[in-house]
Amino acid sequence: MRKILKITGIVFLLLIAGLIAWSYSNMKDRFPGYTADMKIMGAAPGEIKAGFAAIAVTPEVPDRWVDANNDAKYNPKDGDTFIDGNGNGVFDPVWIAGFSNNRPANGMHDDVWARTMVICDGKTRVAIVALDAIGFMHDEVVDVRNRIAAEAGVSYAIISSTHTHEGPDLLGMWGKSPFKSGVNREYKNFVKQQIVKSVETAVKNLRPARLEISEDETGAVHLVKDTRQPVVFDSGLRMIRAVDKENGTTLGSVIAWGNHPETLWSKNLLISSDFPHFVREGVEKGVFHGDSLMKEGIGGIALYVNGAVGGLMCTHPSLPVHDPFTGEEFSEPSFEKADAQGKQLSLLALSAMEKPVEVIDSGSISLVVRTIHLPIKNKLFKLAAALGIMDRGTTGWMKTRSELSAFTIGPLSFVTIPGEIYPEIINGGIEAPEGQDFKIDPLEIPPVREMMPGRHKFVLGLANDEIGYIIPKSQWDVKAPYGYGRDKSPYGEVNSMGPETAPILHQNLKEMLLELQ
Repeated sequence: MRKILKITGIVFLLLIAGLIAWSYSNMKDRFPGYTADMKIMGAAPGEIKAGFAAIAVTPEVPDRWVDANNDAKYNPKDGDTFIDGNGNGVFDPVWIAGFSNNRPANGMHDDVWARTMVICDGKTRVAIVALDAIGFMHDEVVDVRNRIAAEAGVSYAIISSTHTHEGPDLLGMWGKSPFKSGVNREYKNFVKQQIVKSVETAVKNLRPARLEISEDETGAVHLVKDTRQPVVFDSGLRMIRAVDKENGTTLGSVIAWGNHPETLWSKNLLISSDFPHFVREGVEKGVFHGDSLMKEGIGGIALYVNGAVGGLMCTHPSLPVHDPFTGEEFSEPSFEKADAQGKQLSLLALSAMEKPVEVIDSGSISLVVRTIHLPIKNKLFKLAAALGIMDRGTTGWMKTRSELSAFTIGPLSFVTIPGEIYPEIINGGIEAPEGQDFKIDPLEIPPVREMMPGRHKFVLGLANDEIGYIIPKSQWDVKAPYGYGRDKSPYGEVNSMGPETAPILHQNLKEMLLELQ
């Protein structure tokens, strides 16, 4: 009996040791000692060059399936069946990221992309990639940077996710169950290859350019809803149009707006970039009503980049969207609703671009990049990292590496945010409601845009990482009593690194923006 107990004890200890070793392997630093820190101060203004590329990252969806009870979840026990498209005898799901687990794609509506703008002042070359994904972890960004050919001469590469909730899972949180990653490693590697190709192609396409800057601060506010108090938006449209100085054609454009691309909502089963697809189509090819061209496009390659989407900024099913030509109202989530939203945004962007507020034909790039280390306070994030569901390394006991950057080109300024920041941190309006968990006044002041130099200020969200929601500490609210008279904790904290994230990011940005000036 003692021998059996001894053997059982040894086996148990070995299992525990194996589990610890496996968890450690999941959380180990993927790039020990890596830092992106740099500071480049632009000299005399030089000729600006810009290059664009659009490379698809659309996955293959080999199998289709029948959703017997229309719950958008694949459960054979409910009578769901699959059609074996590749003939291998098993169901090969492509897990859609966002909303819930167990939502496999049932085909494709439109391509998802890695769209890149490279801008160069003759000395410094910055690449901005707009990736149609819910997010892209910092470790993956570092891997992509290491793959870009040195000959491309890229000084700094930014990968900003559009945050579509209708694309393949690249974070791991939306697999068959909460305990199974939804990431297909082969697909993730394919995405990396396509991003590299997009950057290198954009470099090859560099041309002397003038940048036309345009803005519409109010026209799109009715297309986004803030589902958490205080009600603060990042609803202004900001555009950059790069025009070839030699022949006058459009090389490409950047459209920046702050809203979750989840207009299609949780029952959609087709791969899509959501409303950004319709925005880019309208800006490039023109806005159509049926077969009639209602507004001419500008050509080139359009990038859609997201801004401050925390809070939660979305086109909620309760928010109707109207067709700009027929007036038809779309309330329920659908591609018709996303199309109508895209048409409205395209019309606003194109109209603003007809009257640019400033034109830049020379300039220099100043750039400050800082690597930061954030504490992981979220218990679910800790568990997901330990189990390998959320594939990101740690750089110390429950700390993870992330990144911030700020740069200017003449009167243009940019900051990159590694997650879903609340608009009140960017634009002002942070509150300290009664019932808050921390009895403090707002910490993240002044607002980021107030600290940014230049006249035209772009905030790129979900850039070079996806750390979740970035919530003002004075609004953190997981314990009763709850702020604003709520009867339960608001959504946001469950998908945040923790209450210290926002103060850390804000303090670093404050220091960086001072350096930049």
